[in-house]
Amino acid sequence: MSRRVSVIVPVLNEESTIEDLLTQKWTADADEVIVADGGSTDRTLALAGQYATVIHCQGGRGPQMNAGARVSSSDILFFLHADVRLQPSAIEAVRRAFEDPTVVGGCLDVVFTGGDWVSRLFTWGYHHRRIFRIIYGDSGIFCRRDIFEQMGGYKNIAIMEDYEFARRLWKLGKMALLDEPIYVSDRRWRKAGLVRTWMVWTLIQTLFSLGYPAQKLGRFYRVIR
Repeated sequence: MSRRVSVIVPVLNEESTIEDLLTQKWTADADEVIVADGGSTDRTLALAGQYATVIHCQGGRGPQMNAGARVSSSDILFFLHADVRLQPSAIEAVRRAFEDPTVVGGCLDVVFTGGDWVSRLFTWGYHHRRIFRIIYGDSGIFCRRDIFEQMGGYKNIAIMEDYEFARRLWKLGKMALLDEPIYVSDRRWRKAGLVRTWMVWTLIQTLFSLGYPAQKLGRFYRVIR
């Protein structure tokens, strides 16, 4: 029997991206798509409601993804950001990853859009840092439901909830680092600037690893949004 996959997308004012995500061909293979809204005031809800189950919940990516997981019905949870794009083969690639019973979760291979040397540099960096167990939510983190529940889901922290979640996943079993691409928008570093984005993320990553409170790191993140 094919494994069921629930896609969970946390959103906040994503009217410019959410419809394009939900109308892609990969959705035909997903058993359900849940959009967890943290208080959008634009057209996000109206657009998403045409293609997915929409729930209203506490703001913050951690609480939103936890809320989506609670109402989902599948044994595989697949978390996506609103500005990513997938190949039609993505859901089946995630299913195949769990043919190995030792796999607890994993992610896709990030490819930044843009096509220039900067996009290629970021793509190269994201691909190789997975070796060092550095994974963020824009890589499309997925996991078994029972493992998610065992972990208590995502933590309610201002930033780095995805990185922190992935680090805990690594400790519980094998992670499937798929070659399946996930195309990520370059909108953030295009808007904030390459050097600033790189420096701020390096600072955030370093300070969080050293135990600096995530709540205080949130103000650095706002600089590049």
